[in-house]
Amino acid sequence: MEGITRSRAASFAVVAAVYLLAAAVGAGIFLALPLPVWSALLIADMGATVFVFLFSVAFSNASVYDPYWSVQPIVIMVAFCIGRPLGAVQILPLVAILVWGVRLTANWAYTFRGLDRQDWRYTMLAEKTGKLYPIVNFVGIHMVPTLVVYGCVLPAVYTVIEAPAFNAGSAVFFGLSVLAVILQGAADIEMHKFRREGRGGFIRRGLWKFARHPNYLGEILMWWGVGLAAVCVMPSRWYLLAGAAANTLLFLFVSIPLADGHQARKEGFAAYRANTRMLLPLYKRQK
Repeated sequence: MEGITRSRAASFAVVAAVYLLAAAVGAGIFLALPLPVWSALLIADMGATVFVFLFSVAFSNASVYDPYWSVQPIVIMVAFCIGRPLGAVQILPLVAILVWGVRLTANWAYTFRGLDRQDWRYTMLAEKTGKLYPIVNFVGIHMVPTLVVYGCVLPAVYTVIEAPAFNAGSAVFFGLSVLAVILQGAADIEMHKFRREGRGGFIRRGLWKFARHPNYLGEILMWWGVGLAAVCVMPSRWYLLAGAAANTLLFLFVSIPLADGHQARKEGFAAYRANTRMLLPLYKRQK
């Protein structure tokens, strides 16, 4: 086991196998359930998450789950599109999700070093929660993100199932999703370059010059674009925006506070925070 976790190639192979099997488990559950699409998909998604969770426990590494965030929507959308007639109203969200998911998964792969390393956030949670960590791991690290992304991708799924008529609003919000992917990708590239330079401190260039989390802004806007594009062609299903709203709340009240708390250990964080915005990369009067 130790030899596998220390090898980047072997760890990649293990994660790939886990996700292929998880997709098969999810598909099997979905096909076996005589339920409405939304509930069958929900249970199948949760079943696949439980499968991944078991392997994260086996490897004592919650980061086994990390790619799920970007792989899950691709698998779901492609599965629902297979064998169905596709028009612009289905193709546009499919393209947005594919581009977003492939880029984000590639970013994960670029930073992945092996199963012997775990995201600092999970290690911190393990230290803080002690004996309660298994519950925190299952609920907070695995199941909650799965439910949030399920809610985010559901509007696009319904555009495939119901095949509503295309309109200009759908195109406009598709454009928002594409711009969000570009924003997120540019922010990630700038951060990777900064880290390679090894200067330490805080990044203050490009999109990061005036904002602490422009990459999170891209993630938030991506799913509002998908959700609003769907509601434009299916206005009676306005409640499908709940996924984008939950995603926004997850970043505002969990991801961003954790990241800022981690950065706060560095000298000068108070001044850095005072002189930058949380999300919007716009000029802020220096204090």
